[in-house]
Amino acid sequence: MNIEKIKEIFKNKEREALDIEIYHAVLLPLIEIDGELHLIYEVRAKHMNSQPGEISFPGGRVEVEENFREAAVRETFEEIGIKKENIEIIGELDFLTRTGNFMLYPYIGEISNTKMEDLVLNPDEVDEVFTVPLSFLCKNQPEIHEIKYEPNFKENFPFHKIQNGKKYNWHNMKYPVYFFEYQGHIIWGLTAKITNNFVEYIKKNM
Repeated sequence: MNIEKIKEIFKNKEREALDIEIYHAVLLPLIEIDGELHLIYEVRAKHMNSQPGEISFPGGRVEVEENFREAAVRETFEEIGIKKENIEIIGELDFLTRTGNFMLYPYIGEISNTKMEDLVLNPDEVDEVFTVPLSFLCKNQPEIHEIKYEPNFKENFPFHKIQNGKKYNWHNMKYPVYFFEYQGHIIWGLTAKITNNFVEYIKKNM
């Protein structure tokens, strides 16, 4: 092994997030209703194994040979029936990571030639859809609560290989959890965090 070989190995490498195994994409669908912009949300089917009954944006796992943008558009069609030609991607939001080797990329999409009553919901994944006016989200701050995660070690963790052993100064992780409420719907978790990121960026740049 020599330095020229190292240069050859790394010259075309692109940076990736380390340890991420699951990649997801979601779409924030913006639709105009009676002259006002709304965000479309879906209520996940109650029989689903993952997060049943929770509120989310359409989206899901990125498939092989598919990019994040394509995944967001495809999942939106599969879940709530909005056709590809009626979705215009107009922007990207900050991506999110969390425990479980998971990364999520949100996209903003303008929905055209589509009425809410014409949406075709996939009953395997979606129980219902509803919209929230963008003006409401801009005027109402979310409720924020904090979760604290602490290290949890198995009995065989090799503390003897670490300076100061069990007294090592491990860092605890703090995680803000956002909540929006609108007409009986509670939007929380990653969906609320993405919503807040979207709204705050709009307000900051108005």
